[in-house]
Amino acid sequence: MTTYRDAGVDIDRANEFVEYIKEKVKGSFSQELVTEFGGFASGIEVKGYREPVIFSSTDGVGTKLKVAQELGVHDTVGIDLVAMNVNDVLTTGADPLFFLDYIAVGKIELETLKKVINGIIEGCKMGEVFLAGGETAEMPGFYPEGVYDLAGFCVGICEKGDVITGKEISPGDILVGIRSSGFHSNGFSLIRKVLKDSGVKLTDKIEEFGKSVGEVLLTPTRIYTREVKRLKSQVKVKGLAHITGGGIPENLIRVLPRDVRAVVEKERIPENPVFPWIQQLGGVEEREMFRTFNMGVGMIAVVSEADKERALEILGKDSFLCGYIEKGERSVKVI
Repeated sequence: MTTYRDAGVDIDRANEFVEYIKEKVKGSFSQELVTEFGGFASGIEVKGYREPVIFSSTDGVGTKLKVAQELGVHDTVGIDLVAMNVNDVLTTGADPLFFLDYIAVGKIELETLKKVINGIIEGCKMGEVFLAGGETAEMPGFYPEGVYDLAGFCVGICEKGDVITGKEISPGDILVGIRSSGFHSNGFSLIRKVLKDSGVKLTDKIEEFGKSVGEVLLTPTRIYTREVKRLKSQVKVKGLAHITGGGIPENLIRVLPRDVRAVVEKERIPENPVFPWIQQLGGVEEREMFRTFNMGVGMIAVVSEADKERALEILGKDSFLCGYIEKGERSVKVI
């Protein structure tokens, strides 16, 4: 008799993974938040809002997964998955509330997936969100063994009057940047091509960093929940841009109203040596670097001139002034 397991899908192993997740979640999050975990859906009680607005985001980790799978390092990409979604929700003014994950594999390898989910739970703690549920799809014949893909989903909430729209941004406003932790989760197709063309292996040591190439690349994406919450509680934040694929020009423009231009002063951005390293290794033009990578800036807040010093004080040593808003055609100019 032919069984589902014969076809490559092991229900018992999938159930074991679900039980592992349930136990990890029980010890990681406040049980007051959740009305039910398991079954077909999870319910979260939302209290204390008069005119609540719900925001949501979905994203993945991209080809950074290939680096993780080649090296057998699976926890950091779980943090990346949460970060990419939580940081997007933060730009709206919403407080991230809960997170869900989707894991697709050719074959469930329990130890590998436990590391992935451990990273996701760690990311949820850092992002101050509850892991409300998820889906693990075992798809033999579609994904090769040892290969998995990840997607994440984040939901946040805020009062209608606290939504950050960017509409109030005006000439004279200031751009305040917050450092990134490195490449985050964008530009990895270009990075991998540069490494291949240069004959550089993931296990090669980069002497100036004291780390291997793989260790540098798998540095987790920074999550900005705590910084953004502190900032918006004390300063009027007119716009927030999460700097992901497309770099500063393609992401900052999203928050700008018509008739204003953002001027980014690149000399003000603290240098992170990973960017000139990959630029020199691959002979990548500066314009392409700024359109592909965050270049050391993970998040940009737009505040009034009067609030700039207070914003820097609240955000601390990882923040810096990086430009200003002027009248002009809606665009971003890097000078």
